[in-house]
Formats: sequence, C-alpha cells, structure tokens
Amino acid sequence: MIAPGPTLETARLILRPTALEDLEGFVTLAGDPESARFIGGVQPRAMVWRAMSTMAGSWALQGFAMFSVLEKSTGRWVGRVGPWKPEGWPGTEVGWGLLRDCWGKGYATEAATASIDWAFEHLGWTEVIHCIAPENTPSQEVARRLGSRVKGQVKLPPPYDTAVIEAWGQSREEWRARRK
Repeated sequence: MIAPGPTLETARLILRPTALEDLEGFVTLAGDPESARFIGGVQPRAMVWRAMSTMAGSWALQGFAMFSVLEKSTGRWVGRVGPWKPEGWPGTEVGWGLLRDCWGKGYATEAATASIDWAFEHLGWTEVIHCIAPENTPSQEVARRLGSRVKGQVKLPPPYDTAVIEAWGQSREEWRARRK
C-alpha cells in the first residue's frame, strides 16, 4: 500500500508518498541518535510506525506530506523530505531528514528543491520555511543552498514547544526569481 499523491523525479532521486514498505527506513532514521537528533530524537519502532502512519495520513487528509526519498540507482529508501504543516505549525514548511550515510551527497538540497517547486506550483503556497535548531549547522547549510535566510525564532506545538527553533525561509517570488 502507498499513500495517495504524486511521484516526483530528480536527476538522482524518486520522491513518492509514504508506503508501508518504508517502515525499515523510517526505523533506521529514527533509531540513529545523530540522524534523529533534530527530528524528535530516537524513537522505538512502535512510535516510528505511528509517525510514518501520520505522514501517510497527512497525504490522505491534507493532500501533502513529506515524500519518501529513494535513490534512483538502487531503489533504496534514503529519507523523507517535503511539505509539512501539522496542526499548530508555525508555517508552510519543507523539511528533510536523511539516513546518516546519505549526508553530504546533496540529496537534501535536490529533494527539497523539487518539493519546494511542487509546493509552490501545486499547493499554492506563498512562502516556505524550514524549522531548524540553531546548533543544526548542516541543515542551515541546506537552507542556504536553497536560498533561504533566517526569518526569526518560532515556537513549535507541544511536545516540541520547549525547543529553540529558527525559521529559515523565503517567499514564492524570491524562490522563482532565484530559480530563473
């Protein structure tokens, strides 16, 4: 089973809605202290299944969620990237979380670029943000490569409301001007 939604392709990646077969990838992502550090921390398998189901449910209820990202060359699940706006979120976000052995390959930037294009074109968003902890310098670098800048501190909904988070972002017009 796969959640309803589009499939996007980039030069090296396939982005598609969450599928039940993605569970092991989600478990690996959430089970690694480094990979999970800024996306809610290490989670047990049962909680990961619930989080993955939330992603699939968002596709069904909102018409968008983070895409599961697969390497074209291998078909391997490497992470989740894309539009995200749960209840109480501070804005229309495109976020990312990749398996640690996939860091430094440009996958986050490549997948986020396709996701932002899709969100502006198909969801009608007028702004995109990225919620990033001040100490998460790798994600700040991805945001910079996307053309985003710090817009200020934001508050996430509970249970993440005690974390210090900065919103990085840009308008649809800024994005389109940069992409030309």
